[in-house]
Amino acid sequence: MGSESRSLLLSRAVAHIAAHGVSGLSLRGLATAIGTSHRMLIYHFGSMDGLLVEVVRHVEERQRAALATLTRDSVSSPAEAIRKMWERLADPALWPVERLFFELYGQALQGRPGTVRVLEGVVDSWVDLTVELAADWGVPAEVARTHARLGVAVVRGLLLDLLATGDRAGADAAVAAFAAAYEQGLPGAPRATPADPGALPG
Repeated sequence: MGSESRSLLLSRAVAHIAAHGVSGLSLRGLATAIGTSHRMLIYHFGSMDGLLVEVVRHVEERQRAALATLTRDSVSSPAEAIRKMWERLADPALWPVERLFFELYGQALQGRPGTVRVLEGVVDSWVDLTVELAADWGVPAEVARTHARLGVAVVRGLLLDLLATGDRAGADAAVAAFAAAYEQGLPGAPRATPADPGALPG
């Protein structure tokens, strides 16, 4: 038991929760499922809430790493980058962990002990990365930061919509419209015509 690393236990916990969710899950039950003891989980994570927060933060880090690969060398446009990232986030395999994210997010906003750490960088880490990527497309940092904050809000809102309704087609269409409108609003972008898919009036 003493040789078990924190990172290994965290990876096992992420995999188990992604497969089974957290409904009715106890620390002892999770420990048994991933082949360790509840004492070892307490040693590394402090509590069940502490472990769940680290699960969410770990998955968020993985998603940001995926976003970081969507550079100008790998996608043809910012709109394509938005759509590709959405496809990843909307994968049903991630839904159990994403439900957990929103649950802990709400608890942290209420100040529930053990969950507040989930708020650390929950917006800024995504905004900062998006600003870096936008610079590759020639978007000024002050413009990119405002756009990035809006993008985080839109994607998270649509992800919550998807989890609540299961309407993948509707959420996909909304993301596509947002991506097209975002790209159209970039400095130097040609003005959309009424025939352009996703073009906004006015």
